[in-house]
Amino acid sequence: MPRDADAPMTDRTTTDGREPSLPAAPGDPLLSVRDLRVAFGGTEVLHGVDLDVRRGERVAIVGQSGSGKSTLIAAVLRLLPGAGHVTGGSIRLGDLDVTGADESAMRRVRGGRIGLVPQDPSTNLNPSMRVGAQIADTLRAGGMRGRATIRERVVALMTEAGIPEASRRADQFPHEFSGGMRQRILIAVALARQPELLIADEPTSALDVTVQRQILDHLQTLVDQHGTTLLFVTHDLGVAADRTDRVVVMLDGEVVEQGAPGDILRNPQHEYTKRLIAAAPALSGLPPEPTVTGEPILVVSDLVKEYRIRGRGAGTLRAADGVSFAVRRGTTTAVVGESGSGKTTVARIVLGLEAPTSGSALVDGLSIGSARGAERRGVRRRVQPVFQDPYGSLDPTSTIERVIDEPLRVFGIGDRAARTERVATLLDQVALPRAVAQLRPNELSGGQRQRVAIARALALEPELLILDEAVSALDVLVQEQILALLDDLQDRLGLSYLFITHDLGVVRRIADDVVVMRRGQVVERGSVAAVFDDPQQQYTKDLLDAIPGRSLAESAV
Repeated sequence: MPRDADAPMTDRTTTDGREPSLPAAPGDPLLSVRDLRVAFGGTEVLHGVDLDVRRGERVAIVGQSGSGKSTLIAAVLRLLPGAGHVTGGSIRLGDLDVTGADESAMRRVRGGRIGLVPQDPSTNLNPSMRVGAQIADTLRAGGMRGRATIRERVVALMTEAGIPEASRRADQFPHEFSGGMRQRILIAVALARQPELLIADEPTSALDVTVQRQILDHLQTLVDQHGTTLLFVTHDLGVAADRTDRVVVMLDGEVVEQGAPGDILRNPQHEYTKRLIAAAPALSGLPPEPTVTGEPILVVSDLVKEYRIRGRGAGTLRAADGVSFAVRRGTTTAVVGESGSGKTTVARIVLGLEAPTSGSALVDGLSIGSARGAERRGVRRRVQPVFQDPYGSLDPTSTIERVIDEPLRVFGIGDRAARTERVATLLDQVALPRAVAQLRPNELSGGQRQRVAIARALALEPELLILDEAVSALDVLVQEQILALLDDLQDRLGLSYLFITHDLGVVRRIADDVVVMRRGQVVERGSVAAVFDDPQQQYTKDLLDAIPGRSLAESAV
């Protein structure tokens, strides 16, 4: 059972073996940060941050990448990396002076008084350990003993976190769980020792919008049941507005604005907050009805893709099941759906990376997959991809010039001087300085890398770009910059886009037409305005309802 924060302490230790803190009086801050300054080497990155989080309160820290929000959390946990150090100010957790506490005290705080749900479940779980053993390690660190007692508690925590058949699944490895289920494991780890403060650091940014909603709903229920104080770190003002009592906006290592979510949305005071609101897809209006009525450049007809399932229960999985739609020349068609809906399978077939079981995907009447020889090379030049991860889709050993001119070299286009000039022109088109050509990918930000990926896709002067979750890994302001760039390129170059995404908020911002997929089938399609104004299917309505911040945005109008 969760500990009652106001009950008298009659023993020196809690049930998990950690030393108790004095309960905070009602209304007193559980976490109090005053004039906090943090530097890396000689460079100050936090400039006098003040923050109070009261017991039982849910507070969001919002800001773009580099705003200082993760540095603030690392300072609270005393886990600043490398040369990072506190140069001034104070951090108090109830009665404890965090800035002056020794490492022994901080080991009791981490996991005991403060739980952490980190961002990426794929890198924060040990792939070689069963998930139950990873939760058990946390319990043992808190002083729990007895194999049967620990096992019982592990199963209870997994069940509480919403994992079915917890007793069986505790013995599985992380790769046997979906992304959403792995995030539930991290929530179970974070809540294992019933912390007073739970810090959730971008806990759903890697998940699709419906799974995100499920995880956040469940996290909110658990926090409420345990009476836990929540500090929620995110770049998405829509998520923050939906889920917290107070929003704290950070920019360049400073708090620039804070207040209730409704007040922030209706009456933002700082120019940066206004930019965040404008950049959040859920908080902006619908685009006008498209005026382009061109002939289709891509026609997908009754597309079927089956995969053979090996092992027990062998059979076939139908990842695409009779999919049909068209992309009109010069427009953007978005294919939207949750993970496993089949949208990426369709994109891979269009690109010729997968062969369909039946049906067709034709670019001006030609199929990349079935074309041969010069015809195949010709249609490949006309269709180019931009992938999701700007960190993983660029060769880290090559210069940006080599990355961008690779398609030109593969197709034997131009001599070295001509390719160098083409790279310079492409960098101009994606609004990057030409000096970037001599850098390597690790010297660029995520947004800059995605601009490089777009430049590479444009090298062969294609007519159709396949953008597979091309902005989902970016924070909301950088995302808006990339979407604006794609709009500009479409206007100037007459490009057509097939935009694969899980986020209907982004669809509203970028697309003319939308295709909604579920379990391999198209369940709804039409213009963005028609689908958003009058969705016909309950699944589409559920996707729309899951857009972060949508309800508050509508109430603010």
